[in-house]
Amino acid sequence: MHSAGRSTLARLLVALAAGIAIAAALWQLHRATGDLIVTHANVGQTPVTVFREPSATRAPVVVIAHGFAGSQQLMQPFAQTMARNGCIAVTFDFTGHGRNPVTMVGDVDEPTKITGVLVDDLARVTDYARALPQSDGRAAVLGHSMASDIVVAYAVAHPDISATVAVSVFTRKSTPTLPHNLLVIVGDWEPQMLKDEGLRIVNQLTGGGAVAGRTYGSFSDGTARRVAFSSGVEHIGVLYSQDSLRESLQWMNESFGRQSSGWIDRRPIWLALLFGGLIALAWPLSKLLPQAAPLPMGASLAWKPLLIAAIVPAVLTPLMLWKAPTDFLTILLGDYLTLHFLLYGALTAAILLLIRWRGARARAQAAKHHQRGLERLESLPDPAHPRVAIAALAIASVAAIAYNIIGFGVPLDTYAFSFMPIEPRLHLIAAVACGTIPYFLTAEWMAHGAGAKRGAYALAKFCFLASLAAAVALNLQKLFFLIIIVPVILLLFIAFGVISNWTYKATNHPLPGALANAILFAWAIAVTFPMVIR
Repeated sequence: MHSAGRSTLARLLVALAAGIAIAAALWQLHRATGDLIVTHANVGQTPVTVFREPSATRAPVVVIAHGFAGSQQLMQPFAQTMARNGCIAVTFDFTGHGRNPVTMVGDVDEPTKITGVLVDDLARVTDYARALPQSDGRAAVLGHSMASDIVVAYAVAHPDISATVAVSVFTRKSTPTLPHNLLVIVGDWEPQMLKDEGLRIVNQLTGGGAVAGRTYGSFSDGTARRVAFSSGVEHIGVLYSQDSLRESLQWMNESFGRQSSGWIDRRPIWLALLFGGLIALAWPLSKLLPQAAPLPMGASLAWKPLLIAAIVPAVLTPLMLWKAPTDFLTILLGDYLTLHFLLYGALTAAILLLIRWRGARARAQAAKHHQRGLERLESLPDPAHPRVAIAALAIASVAAIAYNIIGFGVPLDTYAFSFMPIEPRLHLIAAVACGTIPYFLTAEWMAHGAGAKRGAYALAKFCFLASLAAAVALNLQKLFFLIIIVPVILLLFIAFGVISNWTYKATNHPLPGALANAILFAWAIAVTFPMVIR
């Protein structure tokens, strides 16, 4: 069999395997809902989702709150676990988050006012949940990260709350006796300070000497307390951990004095299969894209200029933005990220132009001394005059963008976090794209070309992440929450970097992959970070 035939067969086999993986994952994720009745409502302007079994006619409610930059989809593992075990689970989007159209007002550096708004959100949703016809009037609250402080504050002020679960907790609201029946869960890979905080909270009851995995106090009088460390997970993984879900379910059963089936949500493996299948499917699909250039386009940098182009922007960007304003967009941290992408891209473009100018001078000098050397240099693609089929480039770009936004966006929005934007966020996508597009265009061009070095793409992305880390170190107070998303950016760089590389090989041009990644990142930033007026 010819190599072309083997390649076609390989693409067909990969497409078949990816299709099977995607179908199996979607079936399992849908099957996890079982026969649950899932309804959507609004409490004021707060989007709310209710999960319950058809047989749950007189059942306690568990109100589940997401953390900073989260949304109610992120809390589905807890919601489905509680609902499949006989409780009525209720999730919602805090003010400024997800599909909640109301913008938070205040300064996160002085969060007292914002905290009060979020506690009020929880209070309204809990009142709504307890008034549901299927509710027996009893209620528990569960919150992650930012919401751990919110649920503790609310339960302290409302001693009739039967149980509280605080995941990745940091709070100063708890007392030795309130909230009633408090479980603290921390991921084993989370910072030690969160583990220490969990032990401190339990020690309020015991007076000292508390250890993880042991329950203190009594459920009957509401004094039960426990801290549990979920193995092998960090700040986001703790939401999907079997340990977290099992501990929470057992705590609710003990607090409400009931038994259940013990069903636990197991979506991580199916989410991995789903998104792995979508990534794999991009390879055979990329072969359908039209070729946009006869030769591989890009800067074709040798190692020395490549290192300069990769490292200099990484060093200068955080230094130049150290005192930059971060309140011109109504998305928290989105304004800084937009500036970081924009300046980084501008600096990279300036360096690439300087390198090209120097290269032009070198070619001119070579023309005087060595005609053969000139011919060899001029045989490389000239980025100033790319032979691009405009229609093919446009088709490839639109297809790549659609695959990223629709192919990945729909399952993300259904099973992971709020991805489809509400109207107040649409203009924010365009605003953030003003920063991401220059960055990805220059980064993709720098890393590609006929003479591009192996590892150039990875080097470019590593330097960008290093520059974000430096920015956080220079301005920890304002940019602290970027620490949470840097691992997410790394995963996006890896997954969509693979896809953009396949797109480049099919089209011979970095533009389609660059635009697809730029729009995806702008979209994700604009729909994820909370809307705040400062």
